[in-house]
Amino acid sequence: MSNLQAATKDFEMGELDTFPKILRQNAKSWPNDIAMREKEFGIWNEFTWVDYNNRVKWLSLALIKLGVNPKEAIALLGDNRPEWVWGEVAAHSMGCYSIGIFQDSLHEEVVYLLNKSNATVVIAEDEEQCDKLLELGDDIPDVKLIVYCDPRGMRKYDDKRLISIEEIYKQGQAIEKMSPELYDTYVDATNADETAIYCTTSGTTSKPKIAFLCGGNFVKHCSSYLRADPRQPGDNYVSVLPLPWIMEQVYAVGQALIARQIVNFVEGQETLMADLREIGPNFVLLAPRVWEGILADVKARMMDSTPLKQKLFDYAFALSEKAQLEGKRSVFADFLLMNALKDRLGFTNLKSAATGGAAMGPDTFRFFQTIGVPLRQLYGQTELCGAYTVHKENDVDYDSVGVAFDTAEVKVINADKEGVGEVIARTVGMFTGYLDNQKAYDEDVIDGWMHTGDAGYFKPSGHLVIIDRIKDLAKTSNGIQYSPQYIENKLKFSSFIGEAVILGKDKPYLSAIICIRFSIVSKWAEQQGLGFTNYTSLSALPEVYQKLSEEVEKVNSTLPDAQKINKFILLYKELDADDGELTRTRKVRRTVIADKYGDIIQSIYDNKERVDIDTVITFQDGGSSRIQTTLKVATVIENDGSAVSSTSSQTQRKAS
Repeated sequence: MSNLQAATKDFEMGELDTFPKILRQNAKSWPNDIAMREKEFGIWNEFTWVDYNNRVKWLSLALIKLGVNPKEAIALLGDNRPEWVWGEVAAHSMGCYSIGIFQDSLHEEVVYLLNKSNATVVIAEDEEQCDKLLELGDDIPDVKLIVYCDPRGMRKYDDKRLISIEEIYKQGQAIEKMSPELYDTYVDATNADETAIYCTTSGTTSKPKIAFLCGGNFVKHCSSYLRADPRQPGDNYVSVLPLPWIMEQVYAVGQALIARQIVNFVEGQETLMADLREIGPNFVLLAPRVWEGILADVKARMMDSTPLKQKLFDYAFALSEKAQLEGKRSVFADFLLMNALKDRLGFTNLKSAATGGAAMGPDTFRFFQTIGVPLRQLYGQTELCGAYTVHKENDVDYDSVGVAFDTAEVKVINADKEGVGEVIARTVGMFTGYLDNQKAYDEDVIDGWMHTGDAGYFKPSGHLVIIDRIKDLAKTSNGIQYSPQYIENKLKFSSFIGEAVILGKDKPYLSAIICIRFSIVSKWAEQQGLGFTNYTSLSALPEVYQKLSEEVEKVNSTLPDAQKINKFILLYKELDADDGELTRTRKVRRTVIADKYGDIIQSIYDNKERVDIDTVITFQDGGSSRIQTTLKVATVIENDGSAVSSTSSQTQRKAS
């Protein structure tokens, strides 16, 4: 079977077993097809497969000439841009390791990852990222070259490590003219069995680990994903989630190369929804927080609309919801509202949509299914090459994460009498180790199975249900077991709630720290004629507390008595990854929250009515601000500290 035939049969790539080999084949066979688009200054710039391959070729040839050796690490620092992907594939064609660093990483995070990986080259997006690197000085001794992509603002620097990507291209073109076959020898030498990607884990409990991923296994894993959720050449994908994250690697790099999809890079996060509408993608991958933000925006627009439009929305949504429960679509509801709403969001052409990286509440999931978005839930880990379960078309279960790919195996071990135990898995894309951390690898991988640390169970349908991290499942002092994540996701279905952290471990009842969604609550407050100056003053308003109490009571009405939220406070600031409270993929770091806000948590359980706050917060640009305020402890359910009637954890498990 030829390489070309292999590439079109069930997404099996045959001898095209590394990214550079697939890219070269695409450039030879479909040279003028569009591979990427990037929006800049309001204009979509297009790059064909030949353009893509040439950039990778020139980068590789020039960097090798400049002294970069195989098995060195090349770091990529910046927002989602074509140069980021070109740099990654170039690294692989040189026999080097690519490592992505989140563009909003703080200085100490950049130092840690560059030094841990011994990166010798950094491909940096712009002046902001170069500033970050140059300020580090001798703290990053291994970095010999800093390749910048955007020349604006760079003339003032004279650091000898700096070189523009355009200069790199010129050098690469000159080398190609002298040795036209040289690049092909490098591509032919790429080895599918060798490590190609250094991928950082989420680091929910400590600094991220760096997992080894082999290029060939990555290709095989992406192929199995495409068999579970197929794509067609020319399908449009909009790259939104950070490229260092494993799932964006799967979508924007692996799947795009294998299925020859067009990857579109938006101008900025603030233009995301407008750019989505312009492109009309065939599939999207968005984190739960993004889906929650879109839902909140829809609700905010309804708040601003006329009473007639609000009634029409509620009527059409009820019709669509009823039809959805029967496994059908309401043609009238689609005509009346849903088609226009999907067009407004840029979702008209969607064949498939996915969410992953964290759990999504079933209520949010149900909303998008109801309006006609073919949303599916994923589940996986960085160490297993990202997702390895997904909902099949027409087999979507709001409570589950679907079924395993054809190259993945999933088990639940040490199950209790209700079938709940630890999820373990192995996939064709499974990692081969952690950088400088054999102990962690030996703890996580036992007899070839990755122990995920997640609690879950299988439904009779074969769908996998994930409850929470095992270490996060907790019990109150009354012996009531609960899943914080499950309740938090229910809270975040409210458009007024941006983030929530459930408390109650070894305490007599559950309580919550809640962050308001400023964009929605501020709009609501303006409609109510309430005065405020910033996030802190808005969250402290009595009327806002009353409104949030109503939202909490709605959630309580869906929970067993023993797992209802008794008290909550509205935090004076948003939880922030820069403060270590969230990971870069927006997962809550519970140990950090417990330490940082220990006095607030203690005040809740000491039955205090208010908590005085006098603190200083530091911004990413180094500035700081002093916050002096008083937080109210809101009581939703009066509790004398005695045990509540116990509803077994099975109720919540089956509800989740």
